Amino acid sequence: MEIFYSRRDMVSLAVIEHDRPIGLINRDIFLSQMSKPFHRELYDKKSCIAFMDKEPLIVDADMSIEALTFKTVEVGEKALVDGFIVTRNGRFAGIGNGLQLLGAVAEVQAERNRQVMQSIEYASVIQQAMLRASRDALAARLPGAALLWEPRDVVGGDFYHFAAFADGWFGAVADCTGHGVPGAFMTLLASASLTQALEQLGPRDPSALLAAVNRNVKGLLGQVHGAGESPQSNDGLDAAFFWFDTARRQLLFAGARIALHVLRPQADRFETVAGERMGVGYVDSLADHEWTLHTVDMPGESLLFVSTDGLIDQIGGAKNIAFGKRRALDLIFERRAQSPTEIGEALREALAAWQGKQSRRDDVTLFFTRV
Repeated sequence: MEIFYSRRDMVSLAVIEHDRPIGLINRDIFLSQMSKPFHRELYDKKSCIAFMDKEPLIVDADMSIEALTFKTVEVGEKALVDGFIVTRNGRFAGIGNGLQLLGAVAEVQAERNRQVMQSIEYASVIQQAMLRASRDALAARLPGAALLWEPRDVVGGDFYHFAAFADGWFGAVADCTGHGVPGAFMTLLASASLTQALEQLGPRDPSALLAAVNRNVKGLLGQVHGAGESPQSNDGLDAAFFWFDTARRQLLFAGARIALHVLRPQADRFETVAGERMGVGYVDSLADHEWTLHTVDMPGESLLFVSTDGLIDQIGGAKNIAFGKRRALDLIFERRAQSPTEIGEALREALAAWQGKQSRRDDVTLFFTRV
């Protein structure tokens, strides 16, 4: 009692016998019992073991914070309230405090989070470096084009590719499975597959390029049906690949779950070329599938618009519904006389206003240009 009164910060006292702990006395329980009528007279001269918990949590000083946390949770609330006894080679070394343990766990978690965030932020640098060559090529060939790439997290699962040639240019917009780090890994794999396909096949047949990327992704991830085999993953991408022939003013397009939208100068509505329902690289994507190659005439001053579903699926507005494809196309149509950059910025602002306080649901990528 004298120790508790002199040390008001002490939550518990260990009971020691020959340097070895045998129990733990909780301050509040002890003082509460001793305040009852006649308890001091009855127990004042008795051994303190009458007030101790005979089965306290006892841990070795070398136990890790992680292991101690699991042990404390296993024992329950008592270990957090009373604390726990720390020993070294079986001998008493001190008492651990539940609040101090929570503080230590928080510090460890904060350090881990800091390290993870540093890694993710550096991964973002790598991902943006991967995209920089395409952005630079687009700016040089189509300086008025709008290209918006907004990952939901620090890194994302969307990517784009652009390459200029003497007789035209190639573009791709893709949405890989996953967000954040898993999605970013998929973009690296899919982008590398596309680069390899372009080197082998050239840029002028988007359908063949989709097929090549499909086979490569399935092979790299082991997502191929085989006798007695069960693929460990089912990942892939939705994509729009397109080649613009400058001399013929024709756009060759092949899409997997991503559509192409074209607005000709005198047209009163968009022409939409839907992407096929077959995804790229998934377990159920046929290894020998051939995507349809569409040919679209593009008179001068035609508008071309492609986006991933992060734009149209974003929930918001007064009724908390999706932004929708029609809303995006109507906005572009109303501003068709403006530059693609201005229209792209207006679309970004409209999406942000629509989203409001809702969380971002997906990565957003859109490509918009006048040809």
